[in-house]
Amino acid sequence: MRKILEFKLKFLSRLILKKYQPVIVGITGSIGKTSAKEAIYAVLKGKLAVRMSQKNYNNEIGLPLAIIGRESAGSNLFGWLLIFGRALSLLLIKDKNYPRVLVLEMGIDRPGDMAYLTQIAPPDIGLVTAVSYSHLQYFGSVLNIKKEKQVLVESLDSQGLAVLNYDNEATRNMSAASRARAITYGLQVGADLQAQDLVFNFTKGNYEIVGLNFKLNYKGSIVPVFMKNVMAEPAIYAALAAVAVGIYFDLNLLEMAHSLRNFTLPPGRLSVLSGIKQTFIIDDTYNSSPEAAVNAVDVLRRIKIEGASEKYAVLGDMLEIGPYTQDGHRLLGAKVAESGINHLIAVGEKARDIIRGATAAGLSDDYIFYFDRAEEAGRFLQNRIKSGDVILVKGSQGVRMEKIVKEIMAEPERAGELLVRQDKQWL
Repeated sequence: MRKILEFKLKFLSRLILKKYQPVIVGITGSIGKTSAKEAIYAVLKGKLAVRMSQKNYNNEIGLPLAIIGRESAGSNLFGWLLIFGRALSLLLIKDKNYPRVLVLEMGIDRPGDMAYLTQIAPPDIGLVTAVSYSHLQYFGSVLNIKKEKQVLVESLDSQGLAVLNYDNEATRNMSAASRARAITYGLQVGADLQAQDLVFNFTKGNYEIVGLNFKLNYKGSIVPVFMKNVMAEPAIYAALAAVAVGIYFDLNLLEMAHSLRNFTLPPGRLSVLSGIKQTFIIDDTYNSSPEAAVNAVDVLRRIKIEGASEKYAVLGDMLEIGPYTQDGHRLLGAKVAESGINHLIAVGEKARDIIRGATAAGLSDDYIFYFDRAEEAGRFLQNRIKSGDVILVKGSQGVRMEKIVKEIMAEPERAGELLVRQDKQWL
């Protein structure tokens, strides 16, 4: 039944795209897809009729639903009939409000996925945010992951645009595989679109985050950018990717910088929340991979705190990284120890290797705690943390680390708004 559903959705979606011919922005990457998608939407929405895919609608079923403009009906047969009815109405009656631009995530789990998705929605702009170890168990090597994601830029024609993360070597080199022109972005010298002179503002005085500043440099034109709701590089990468897409549409650099002022990373992606007892929570619970987890720990390392306040790295299993599982977890543990973080709390069976890595790197057993389940770790933290402490919480989706955040957040009644996986299918 699923295969029949996929076929029908693919067929109808291709007809809809052929009729309306929107500009398609396809986004893939091991990390940062959703943040980039939302930043692109923030930059374009004031200038163009644009729609972005909702939630994690980035696979064989989710992508067509984003094109049709409807949410999944789950197991509701009547709901699916309404979705097909909407698709047919788009084909039979001209919808004057159909978006001019579709911003679509394209996720991969197994070889062949990207070719299938680009057949549904051939992109005009292909953005690759990064290549790392996520889904390694299905691909066998990072090189195979790169080849799969590279299909996105290979599918572009000569009039298209490849947007590539210069700071990720595997992504940067994809420009040679595309017929389209390329814009690279990043923090390193050599990127076409570079962020420089970064200033991270974090204050405990009145228990709020001030945000970050950087200068955006594109071909010698320098524009200041202030993002008041974020405090880490992932938001900068998302902003740079969004500006690169905006350049395709000839948008003004200053106006794009202004539109990013209020940009906020999606829930569970280095979101900063107020915790109980006047603490700070860095909520990075959407998912995890070794590269992303190391980056999150580095964010925690950079935060300067005063007095008796302490830092907690609360880290869960990292899943779907195949043969890199043991080494990836141990590398993360070593990073915690080397970063001078006060306490490590590990959650899940695979996270025992985080402890082994931290211990080998010199972190004392007195500051390491282990729990089988997220709920147990949350209750432990409730009693241990104190005013001014900063708590990073990160782990793969299957470990449900957001349950820890809910236990220690100052406004648990806002969990449905602020945390990931709060809808009925998860609760």
